[in-house]
Amino acid sequence: MAIPPCVPRPSQDDSAPVRVLTVAGSDSGGGAGIQADLKTMLALGGHGMSVITAVTAQNSLGVQGAWELSAEAVRAQFRSVVDDIGVQAVKTGMLATAELVETVAALLAGLSVPVVVDPVGVSKHGDPLLAAEALDAVRTKLLPTATVATPNLDEVAQLTGVRVETEGDQRRAAGAVLAHGPRWALIKGGHLPGDEAVDLLTDGTEEHWLRAPRHDNRHTHGTGCTLAAAIATYLAGGYEVPQAVTAAKDYVTGAIAAGFPLGAGIGPVDHGWLR
Repeated sequence: MAIPPCVPRPSQDDSAPVRVLTVAGSDSGGGAGIQADLKTMLALGGHGMSVITAVTAQNSLGVQGAWELSAEAVRAQFRSVVDDIGVQAVKTGMLATAELVETVAALLAGLSVPVVVDPVGVSKHGDPLLAAEALDAVRTKLLPTATVATPNLDEVAQLTGVRVETEGDQRRAAGAVLAHGPRWALIKGGHLPGDEAVDLLTDGTEEHWLRAPRHDNRHTHGTGCTLAAAIATYLAGGYEVPQAVTAAKDYVTGAIAAGFPLGAGIGPVDHGWLR
């Protein structure tokens, strides 16, 4: 496995790293959500900033509670960061309600930077993180803002009705996701059987099949958040989409291999494995 590079500081201002914004929920256990995103951005050389959309009571065993912030609070955080500091890429995660999805989509529509949409539907433990009535807003409002959409197989089924059971189904799933407007779709095949974790990245014309060895490690909490945050960080650094996704997959593969036990359940990937 290649060691992924860190993002260089912008040549026009060598005193500051690239600026990456995550719009997502907080994971009190520190393995996923805002916490995973900020760790990933730092590990890859970026400066992470956050818009918190929800607070969860969460640990290695699951999600014990979740409380959404108001649209007003989300909008105020976003404007505070964007209008003063500025951003070079954005990653979205948990947006629990239709109102929050629509609010964030409207904010993103006013930007001209890459956007990575991780359409979070359920937690690693199977806890729902997106209201059923919000799915249509994700399809019609959020996905059209995405430079890259990164659904896993459960999220593909939620959004499109396409069930992926083989690698061959991933192409059909990608087409169904792209029909909702993102420029690129990354169909993550980590839940498929086999010795490799195989993802398909496509814009409907180009195809990139990304393969990595499957590590025998159950401690994989935060994998999806980490991958999407890594892609956003590389895009902020000026990488083209295929190169950003390839480097991000290398990073998350290493983080999975180094995942460690924490608590009584599923531990997190190791965001700092490059150190």
